[in-house]
Amino acid sequence: MTATVVVGAQWGDEGKGRVTDLFARRADYVVRYQGGNNAGHTIVVGDERFALSLVPSGVMYPGVVPVIASGVVIDPQVLLSEIEMLRSRGVDPSRLRVSGNAHLIMPYHRKLDMVMERYLGKNRIGTTKRGIGPAYTDKYARTGIRVQDLFDTDIFRDKLEAVLAEKNKILTRVYNQLPMRSEGIVEEYRRFADSLLPLVEDTSQLIWEAVQAGRTVLFEGAQGTLLDIDHGTYPFVTSSNPTAGGAAIGSGVGPKVIDRVVGVAKAYISRVGSGPFPTELFDQVGDRMVDVGREFGTVTGRRRRCGWLDLVALRYARRVNSLTELFITKLDVLSGFDTIRVATGYNSSGETYTEFPRQQRVLYNCLPVYTDLPGWHDDITGARKFGDLPPQARRYIEFIEDHVGIPVNWVSVGPERAQVVARYR
Repeated sequence: MTATVVVGAQWGDEGKGRVTDLFARRADYVVRYQGGNNAGHTIVVGDERFALSLVPSGVMYPGVVPVIASGVVIDPQVLLSEIEMLRSRGVDPSRLRVSGNAHLIMPYHRKLDMVMERYLGKNRIGTTKRGIGPAYTDKYARTGIRVQDLFDTDIFRDKLEAVLAEKNKILTRVYNQLPMRSEGIVEEYRRFADSLLPLVEDTSQLIWEAVQAGRTVLFEGAQGTLLDIDHGTYPFVTSSNPTAGGAAIGSGVGPKVIDRVVGVAKAYISRVGSGPFPTELFDQVGDRMVDVGREFGTVTGRRRRCGWLDLVALRYARRVNSLTELFITKLDVLSGFDTIRVATGYNSSGETYTEFPRQQRVLYNCLPVYTDLPGWHDDITGARKFGDLPPQARRYIEFIEDHVGIPVNWVSVGPERAQVVARYR
C-alpha cells in the first residue's frame, strides 16, 4: 500500500504543484481533496508554464488518473476552461475523474464573496472573491448544489430556486444589490452538464479500489497548514482543511490508507491576503524575495508578502499533519545574501514562545527570535546532489532538520522539473 499526502506546511504557495508533478511520475492516481479555484499550481515543463487551479497536477503524465474528490468545490466554467487549455496545448485531460458529490460554485457565491469582502472594509479577510467561502458555507448549511444535481434538470431547478429565495433577500436587503434570476443560471449550468457527465464517477470507490489493487495514490491539497479552517490563523484562513487529515475526509478513504505525509515549505515564507505574519519583511530583503522568487499569485496575480523562514510555524505544521519528511523549495532564491535569518521563537510581552501560540494577540504583537546563519553567493541552480551545494546552504538545510525533527529529503534549486536535489532516497 503506497499512499502519500503532499501538504503545504506554511501559508500556501509553497510549490506543492511542482512537488506533486515530480512525485506523479511514479503515481497511478493523483487526487485533489479540498479547496477550489482560489489556489493555483504552476508547473514548468521545459519552456512551458502550466497554471492549474482545479485539475490535479498529475494530468501532465499520460499514465496518471487525475481525480477531483468530494471535498473540492468546483466552478464548472473554470474547470471546463482549464480542460480546454490543456487540450489545446497537447495535454490529454480525458482521464480526469470528478466526484458527483463535489459541491458547485454558483454565480451567487461569487457575487456574495465580492460584496461581503467589500462590506468588511479594513476587516476584510483577503479572499480571492471566487465564491469558495460562500460555497463551503452552503455545503455545511446543507443548502449546497452538487455536481450530481446537474444531471436532473428538475432537481437542479428546484434546489436553485429554493436557495435563490434566501440569497436574493441577502443581496437586496443587506448589500443593496439586484436580485439574481434562476432562468439564466439553469441554462448556463445545463450546458456545463453535457461536458462534465463523461468525467463524473464515484471517486471514493475509485480510490479505494486503486489502493486495494496496490496502486500508488498521491493526494494533493490546496493552500497550506496555516490557512486551515480549524488549525490556521483564524479568521484569516481558507474555508476547508488543507491539512493532511483533510485528505481522508475530502477523498472518502480512511486514514490508515496513508503511508507518508510530505510537508512542502519554501526556504523562506510567504502569505497572501490579510492576517498575522511574524517574520514579514518590509524592506529591500523582502522586495528581493518577491522579485527573485516571482512571488505573485498563480490565480490572482496578487503580490505575496515575504519573510524569513519561521521554524516555530514549521514545527507546528509537523505536529498537526504528522509530517514524515520535508521538501524545501526555492532554496536558490536565498543565493546572494550575506546572512540568512531563521526564526526559532517569538517574544511577546516578555514571554518567549517556542511552540506556535494559539492566542491571536500573540501572533499580531510578537517579535521573532532570530538565529543568523552565514549565506552564500554561489549559483546553486545546477546542483543535483547535496554535496553540490555550498557548505553554507548545506548547513542551512541541516539547521532546518535539527529544529523541525524530520528529514529534508528534497530541495528544489530552480523552477524546472530537473532542478531538485534528492537526498536520502
